Amino acid sequence: MLHARTGLSGMVSAPHHLAAQAGRDILKEGGTAVEAMVAAAATIAVVYPHMNAIGGDGFWLIAEPGRDPIAIRACGPAAAGATPERYRGLGYETIPARGPMAALTVAGAVGGWAAALEATRDWTARPLPVARLMADAVHQARAGVAVTRSQAALTASKWAELATVPGFAETFAPGGQPPAEGTVLRLPALADTLERLGVAGLDDFYRGDVARAMAAGLERVGAPVDLADLDAYRAARVAPLSVDLSHGRVFNHPPPTQGVSTLMILGLFDRLGVREADGFAHVHRLVEATKRAFLLRDAHVGDPNRMSVSAADWLTPTALNAEARRIHPSRALPWPYTGQEGDTVWMGAADREGRVVSYIQSVYWEFGSGVVVPDTGVIWQNRGAGFSLDAGPNQLGPGRLPFHTLNPSLARLKDGRVLAFGTMGGEGQPQTQAAVFTRHVVFGQDLQAAVTAPRWLLGRTWGAETTTLKLENRFAPGLYDQLRAALHVVEVVGPFEDMMGHAGAVCVLPTGGMLGAADPRGDGACAAC
Repeated sequence: MLHARTGLSGMVSAPHHLAAQAGRDILKEGGTAVEAMVAAAATIAVVYPHMNAIGGDGFWLIAEPGRDPIAIRACGPAAAGATPERYRGLGYETIPARGPMAALTVAGAVGGWAAALEATRDWTARPLPVARLMADAVHQARAGVAVTRSQAALTASKWAELATVPGFAETFAPGGQPPAEGTVLRLPALADTLERLGVAGLDDFYRGDVARAMAAGLERVGAPVDLADLDAYRAARVAPLSVDLSHGRVFNHPPPTQGVSTLMILGLFDRLGVREADGFAHVHRLVEATKRAFLLRDAHVGDPNRMSVSAADWLTPTALNAEARRIHPSRALPWPYTGQEGDTVWMGAADREGRVVSYIQSVYWEFGSGVVVPDTGVIWQNRGAGFSLDAGPNQLGPGRLPFHTLNPSLARLKDGRVLAFGTMGGEGQPQTQAAVFTRHVVFGQDLQAAVTAPRWLLGRTWGAETTTLKLENRFAPGLYDQLRAALHVVEVVGPFEDMMGHAGAVCVLPTGGMLGAADPRGDGACAAC
């Protein structure tokens, strides 16, 4: 796909075509962009379970014409029983990434769905029933879905660490071995859970029959989250961060996410005078802006209630000017940093009224903790692995929020366009978002071309242990030598690498038309109406 998809009455971009179609169908029935996103989010949890689940977290940016965008933080805190003393007493020196003790934070995604619907209740006089929003997901879970290439590959590559986790093999490898691509996978217990949420309401996940089943199942496998933790959870509406650029204003989430990194990279690049895409100046200066942003992020970002600095201060013109002056135009800053992993889905939606949603949903690592909660079919995230047992901004503690790689972006441009964009990919999320935004907005590339174009990744993600600057092999040959001459440690990888993330974008034009893009690195699509 070389050109952006177009539409007039609605657009959904998702990393799996069935999720995009589920959202599109809601738009065709007169639903709002938020209703479409809830349907897509429920469906993607079924058809792309290695990347996200209703046992994970979510972050929303929602914009409607004439109003400031709103942000909904749907990430769960650490359980009341999750303390450093408990983990050290069990012999852990670090928090495990797999198994029941990795399932230590409340899953916030479903609470975020409810909060988004509530926040936009005035968008429609006839809201669609929650049962309708769950219907496609229920159908896919019960009828079965074909295992995708990426799910098959990741199940196989992570089999040694997941096969013995409670509930994993029975749910995602019913034959006792990692499923091959195209295998039909049915998730009847998850279908029942989603169907119950459609009938009883989304709050049932935290304060109803589903909550009780969830808490009992988590207790049975030995995870720290209990019924009181679920009952106490509420998604939060928060003020988004923003940065003013030459082409408009870009919004993202505040801590505990790394949203400030995306905004800071774009703010720094805006000051560096680059004139063309995909040459040395473009790649080098975005990479160096990434380093400046990550140094601040890693020193300070965590639970906002425990931070001693304000991330918004890094986005002022004075602060950005000072950081931009530290970027050398032709020499790389040495980079020994070890990055964050993460597996996620980003989705975007727009409706006929020009309302736009940028949404990201995740279980952190592929398949999260690996724990499938008994009797529910719900795989639980391992977001708590982002905590530390040692003192610092991300030290584990009851009720604390872990650092999140998740960060959806939304831009209001001076020419009247509204652009929702984002990606999965842990450490690569800010880098890929900056690549897509600069290519499309700054340099005028077609939206789909900007997503398809070769990308780079500084640092480690998707299990790669190196902290090199990785570039896909489709750049002009001379670029690799130029970057090495500037002292970047360059590693050339394949043409369309999963490690570069599965990006997407939705754009509402001032004419009323819409554009959509999905990543050929994934299994996604755009669906329009």
